[in-house]
Amino acid sequence: MSSFQEPISLATFLIQKCSSINSLLKARQIHARIITSTPPIRKSPYLNNNLISMYSRCGSIVDARQVFDEMPQRTVVSYNALIAAYSRDRNDARVAFELFGRLSREGFVPNGPTFTSLLQASSLVRDVFLGSALHSQVVKLEFLSDTLVQTSLLGMYSDCGDLASSKKVFGFMVWKDAMAWNSIIVGCMKNDKIMEGVRFFRAMVKGQDFPTRFTYSVVFNACSKLRNLETGEIVHARTIVSGIPPDLPLQNALLNMYSSCGDEKTARRVFTEIEKPDLVSWNSMLAGSLGTGNSERSMEIFNNIRKASSVKPDDYTFATIISATRAIPARNYGMPLHCQVTKTGFETNVYVGSTLVSMYFDNEDSESAQKLLDSTPVKDVVFWTEVITGYARMGDGENAIRCFHEMSRGHETDGFAISVALSACADLAARKSGEMIHSQAVKLGYDSEMSVSGSLIDMYAKSGDLRSSESVLSGIETPDLKCWNAILGGYGHHGRGDEAFRIFDEILKQGLIPDEITYLSMLAACNHCGWVEKGRFLWGSMVRNGLIPGSKHYSCFVGLLSRAGLLEEAEEMIVGSGESGGSSLELWRTLLSSCLERRNVEVGTRVADRIMEIGEDDGAAFVLVTNLYALAGRWDDVAKMRRRIRALGEKDAGLSWIELSSDTYVFASGDKNHPEMDAMQEELSSLRKNLAKPEEDGFRFYV
Repeated sequence: MSSFQEPISLATFLIQKCSSINSLLKARQIHARIITSTPPIRKSPYLNNNLISMYSRCGSIVDARQVFDEMPQRTVVSYNALIAAYSRDRNDARVAFELFGRLSREGFVPNGPTFTSLLQASSLVRDVFLGSALHSQVVKLEFLSDTLVQTSLLGMYSDCGDLASSKKVFGFMVWKDAMAWNSIIVGCMKNDKIMEGVRFFRAMVKGQDFPTRFTYSVVFNACSKLRNLETGEIVHARTIVSGIPPDLPLQNALLNMYSSCGDEKTARRVFTEIEKPDLVSWNSMLAGSLGTGNSERSMEIFNNIRKASSVKPDDYTFATIISATRAIPARNYGMPLHCQVTKTGFETNVYVGSTLVSMYFDNEDSESAQKLLDSTPVKDVVFWTEVITGYARMGDGENAIRCFHEMSRGHETDGFAISVALSACADLAARKSGEMIHSQAVKLGYDSEMSVSGSLIDMYAKSGDLRSSESVLSGIETPDLKCWNAILGGYGHHGRGDEAFRIFDEILKQGLIPDEITYLSMLAACNHCGWVEKGRFLWGSMVRNGLIPGSKHYSCFVGLLSRAGLLEEAEEMIVGSGESGGSSLELWRTLLSSCLERRNVEVGTRVADRIMEIGEDDGAAFVLVTNLYALAGRWDDVAKMRRRIRALGEKDAGLSWIELSSDTYVFASGDKNHPEMDAMQEELSSLRKNLAKPEEDGFRFYV
């Protein structure tokens, strides 16, 4: 071999090596071989361009840049190689544009690959302004006929959220290949226009273009999100007819589609056809079983995942199985799963932790949930919201509000968390805390969200501040039913029946359909005002609209009839209520109280017999029955009932509380342990003296 041919052969060999190397150590060894070679090889721009590509492929953009800077002679390909490297990393994407400016200053003309890489960089940084500027350069330099550039353009616009511009670019494309179709379909998916993406797929097929495996995978994912089994089955049939051999990603997308759409039988058949299922395959099966509510089946799949040697459960696996079994007592599945989570090192994973917290709250184990909260170092808004919602669901409003304030210190919050915290304030009638959260909602811009507005109206109404409720409502341009129901509840519980009916008429005028909560608030208003006929009208309207009255509806209506003296009608109402209230102690107790008030022994006796038949040990009901027996002169029965009441022991003391500044003070009947009890007794004694006028004034007030 001649001395001239030897360097060329060596250069060719090294270039081939560069194109296949993906190990940084080997890349540096190849580079060292080039440095120690003869000068003509070291100076070859072609070889150095391949070195830049090799280093960028190995993830070392620093080495790639060093090769570029030390090149004695550069070409536009050199710039393209380095621009492409920077365009793959979001943190370095801006440097690609600096190189673009340098390329122009050195007299090089950008070409198609240049624009393709720069448009990818614009997508990474979500900068539609930069992308639009590049678009103008593409037009100026007449690269619009380049299909790759056009595809990069429509991808850039869709990634930046400008789907309209993306569709315009697509519409101007003369020749659309599968990559262009895939890009516009994916763009629709990214911008939550899933059905529009499916329509583009139909247009692709209609235009005699051939979908790829990736196309079918994307469309199957679209059907999964839409829960559209019919379209998914049609697309599945088309993949079979097309003769495309399925790969694992396509099989997983198909499996996920059937699992998401609830067709577990077909999903199992697809799963058995996968030669080597990966974790995505197993997780799809597990997620499908979650949708069916079959906890035992979910646990069976999870155990099979653990037995499979080729896969290991990840955070998604654990989160799904915990969610699937959360309805079962924690000692059966939840706690053992928590142990496995700890063993595999996922306990501090915020995604898994939020499902564990939710599971413990479902089992009313707030102590374990709190321990998990304390031990998780990094918590996202979903984790915090699960904790706040869990406490609120258990009726522990104080801890729900405490966790919300803790979340607000140094953590992000969202409209849903604010809404839940406001609901906890409403249940506690804690207006001061509610006002602070209201201020925070305004500051963060969440006060305009409908769910937050509804919770604000409810919080102010339950705190007795109807004026603030009305103020919040008036600031909403188009209130939804939740907002209307919140103000209705306030009017109903404050006995402002006229305003309640005015709101009810407004709901109908807006074209909204009243729900169970609407009618409950209206019945409460009628109950407070003693409007029997209006109550009957509402009851009939509710039934005509196909709503099934619940126990609270019956309680309101029975209370209305009882207070109006319509005791027999109230009795018939309870008897006819069936499972909703026929055996409800609360309803019979309400009616018996009215019987005693009106001294109706006949109806009262029947009601007392009903209460005794239910067989629940309820001290309040027994006291009413005892009073009825005394009214009827049944003294032996009175003695028996008193013995039964004594056997029940003391009932729990009722609590009351008051908010002063940032503190809440709780009181119980007979409680002598309050730290400021002496000061309160002294103040009470002073008030009693002030309420008694001197006798010389000619009259006296008594307390």
